[in-house]
Amino acid sequence: MELLLVPFMLRALIAALFTGMAAPVVGTYLVQRRLSLMGDGIGHVAVTGVALGLLTGTSPTWTAVAVAIAGAVLIEVIRERGAANGDVALALLFYGGIAGGVLITGIAGQSAARLQEFLFGSITTLSPDDVVVTMVLAAIVIVIGLGLAPQLFAVAQDQEFAKVAGLNIRFYNILVAVLAAVTVTIAMRTVGLLLVSALMIIPVATSQQVTRSFRTTLLASMAIGVFASVGGLVFAALVADVAPGPTIVLLALACFALTWPLGAWLRHRRRRLQPFDEIDPLSHHEIADHPHEHGENCGHPAIQHGDHVDYVHDGHRHAPHGVHYDEH
Repeated sequence: MELLLVPFMLRALIAALFTGMAAPVVGTYLVQRRLSLMGDGIGHVAVTGVALGLLTGTSPTWTAVAVAIAGAVLIEVIRERGAANGDVALALLFYGGIAGGVLITGIAGQSAARLQEFLFGSITTLSPDDVVVTMVLAAIVIVIGLGLAPQLFAVAQDQEFAKVAGLNIRFYNILVAVLAAVTVTIAMRTVGLLLVSALMIIPVATSQQVTRSFRTTLLASMAIGVFASVGGLVFAALVADVAPGPTIVLLALACFALTWPLGAWLRHRRRRLQPFDEIDPLSHHEIADHPHEHGENCGHPAIQHGDHVDYVHDGHRHAPHGVHYDEH
């Protein structure tokens, strides 16, 4: 436990906390728009930004932010136009980004190992200035993502409705893309550019297993992101002595695997409790043998149906009728 009080570990814990909160905020809107892999593509483009920072001797974080934002806006423009060759253009952009980054790193005289700390994360090597930058950028993402949640959700859920409501669709779409770019650069030292999309998407997919409303999903995904980031870092440092980045992602995946059975059961239960369509009161048949006796305290939903009450049981309506039950 003393290791957690060492300065570099305290900095890593703070960075993990803020990254875990910020990444799922943007990820929630990307999942809602079915753009789950957008973060992965931006991560490829950001490699060129990191390499430019190494080449120019400036902070790789800020050059990565600039290049990632430019790439994200370009991705959104290509996606918005929906051209037949749009997916090909995006593929060229993604692969060109990572290839250009590797090439520029070599030109800068840096080894591949220097680039790997951005590709796979190196959270325990963060300087105090790096932590401050992470906190500031994460706070911006969280404030905008939560503060503009109604507008961003409306645009992500139904753009036609948002347009009728007077919202500037293009502005909010680009805003989400820019927030995704900033989030990628925030998380590149935590889990790495190649795994950053996982921290943005997996907590959201996990929370969706047990939540129904958008706001609850958003807040729950932030909590799961914090748990995965901080928990993965602590586990990697104190238990396994392995790289924190992959450990964080695997812990997030473990959370999803544990909640999936509960989510499947909840979805099955909701389907059974869904209201039935209007049915013909004469369209029923008699059940000769019904092992369960329905009543006020039987635990099954009761639905008024004409002059009697139906009980929802095993996906059917059962109505007591004398000594037998009618099934609809």
